[in-house]
Amino acid sequence: MLIVRGPDAAGGIVNRDIRSLVERRFAEICNGEPYDRDVHGEMIVVEAGDTLDSLESETGLPIATIPFDESRFPDPEFVPVAEALEEHAATYEMTFILTDDGCGVSLFIPKRPDIDPELLSLCAKFSVPAFDPAAR
Repeated sequence: MLIVRGPDAAGGIVNRDIRSLVERRFAEICNGEPYDRDVHGEMIVVEAGDTLDSLESETGLPIATIPFDESRFPDPEFVPVAEALEEHAATYEMTFILTDDGCGVSLFIPKRPDIDPELLSLCAKFSVPAFDPAAR
């Protein structure tokens, strides 16, 4: 997993489409303010070899688990607790808001065959199409 702490670190994202989306998200979140991790959060790009279990363990985010009743994807009762799960052309974007002030973490899950198939399945099942302001 690639942890992107701030707009300047987005240059390390190899995929041009995902890099552009992460840069746009930081611009939206920072809204002209200097980046502060405690205020603006961070973004994570999932990489080959990352699994649902390893991502949940390393990030502490309930990606495939409901923390209130311990149900887990693909249980029939499972519904993601993320605030948003959107589908873009090259990636899924899963957002968790962690504080009352709106600080959070966004995961970007590339649509590639080397990404954990269980994670891609979860995203495909529960994502909604991303809003495209250019399509207005």
